[in-house]
Amino acid sequence: MNMIASNKTIGMDVKALLSTLWIFVLFNMIFRDLHEFGRPGFLEEIMTGIVNGVQITEELMLLGGIMAEVPISMVLLSRVLKYRVNRWANIMVGAITIAFVINNGVKDLDDIFFAAIEIVALALIVWCAWKWRKQ
Repeated sequence: MNMIASNKTIGMDVKALLSTLWIFVLFNMIFRDLHEFGRPGFLEEIMTGIVNGVQITEELMLLGGIMAEVPISMVLLSRVLKYRVNRWANIMVGAITIAFVINNGVKDLDDIFFAAIEIVALALIVWCAWKWRKQ
């Protein structure tokens, strides 16, 4: 019997699993960003207001805040939304977040490492939500 279909995965209900996966994705995103501070010259770029050739503006900071709020919100929403909306929210937001991770690009080996982990976890979110069947 499919464990996801039975609404249990290794003793964890699907809502808890999805929420936990979003926490995992969020921690990886945060650590990836914090890890950039160790890149030589990064702090100097921040001080100039131009990072990787991109001017840091209020609009860009707002967009970054919105992008960060997505996985933060999904931690909660995965727990509280009703089945149908929850399932589709995780499928759609997971897929969109994969696109954002890919679009963000990679600048070095640690970016590749974190992006790969994020994409695998997000794909697992989409897969679990897709396979999730209401009891």
